[in-house]
Amino acid sequence: MLINNSKKIVIKLGSTTVIDKKGYFKKSWVNSLIKDIKKYKKNIEIVIVSSGAIALGQSYLKIKKKKIKLEMSQAIASIGQIHLSKEFQKIFEKNNFKVGQILISPDDTEQRRRALNVRRTFDNLFKLKAIPIVNENDTTATSEIKYGDNDRLAARVAQIIGADTLIIFSDVDGLYDKGNKKKIIKEVKNLNSGVYKLADSKINSYGSGGMITKLEAAEICMNAGCHMFIANGSKQNPIKHMIEKKIFTKFIPKISALAARKKWIVSSLSSHGTIFIDKGAASALKNGKSLLAAGIKTISGKFNKGENVLIVDEDNNKLARGLASFTSVEIGKIKGRQSGEIERILGYASKTEVVHKDDMVKL
Repeated sequence: MLINNSKKIVIKLGSTTVIDKKGYFKKSWVNSLIKDIKKYKKNIEIVIVSSGAIALGQSYLKIKKKKIKLEMSQAIASIGQIHLSKEFQKIFEKNNFKVGQILISPDDTEQRRRALNVRRTFDNLFKLKAIPIVNENDTTATSEIKYGDNDRLAARVAQIIGADTLIIFSDVDGLYDKGNKKKIIKEVKNLNSGVYKLADSKINSYGSGGMITKLEAAEICMNAGCHMFIANGSKQNPIKHMIEKKIFTKFIPKISALAARKKWIVSSLSSHGTIFIDKGAASALKNGKSLLAAGIKTISGKFNKGENVLIVDEDNNKLARGLASFTSVEIGKIKGRQSGEIERILGYASKTEVVHKDDMVKL
């Protein structure tokens, strides 16, 4: 099974999977999911993207109305989010897991620099052995810049962290064949108009998505080199259930996650600056290594963290393009220095790679 071979998995939980019809957090179900995570987490980094803040907020405030204006739903979400976070923290800690909360808005994933900062936060949470719990930042989003559902948010998170797999747990077994409602389409390799026609536009009382948003999430994943599964989250031990029963729809990516990321890096038409490196660093780059400060001779241009830079050798040969982990000002201070000196020079701890090999494309 693909899950056993994955290094990073994003698990998206729909509102109906974590909140029951009375508006209460499904402790027993979430506990069974954690038991599954314990079984499969040995060498896997896991992210949870969970809906349910508005549903819990409504329950706490005793609001039964289904259709709520955006500005009111934002206020309700701010109340519900605290309760949702508390519930996750309590139940994960009972199972000896640390968790961290990340609230994301569309700007955080669509803008290159902010996406890189989000990626760093995830990487640091993984280093701390914590499981990130993600939700959309409903309290500040407007209708024009809202995801509107967590399916697409989960796909963007999978794309940013370079996940191998996204599992969307919902209240359906997968994508059904319209000609035979009992038949689930097992595998999708090409998301064409015919596949979209199979989507049911129906949504549940708490959810804001539906099958259409799941297919849109699948499209993001397939272009990002990430496998995606739609499976039923109503059963106890949902990961175990989907693996043993083999009931799901799997979407197969067109390219690998690393290839997709590197394609994203070179998609920028122009570089914001140039980094000139010595022969030793040039040789290291050719052997697939990251660029360190010690190998940098000089730089030109002004750029921020996460912006696209050109890497050039002593003979002015263009070697690579990549995303800078430091600003041009910071690189000016640390160029030619050893990695162990960076914290002392800059006054704070940071990454040691000026351009990480995974953020670099050789020319």
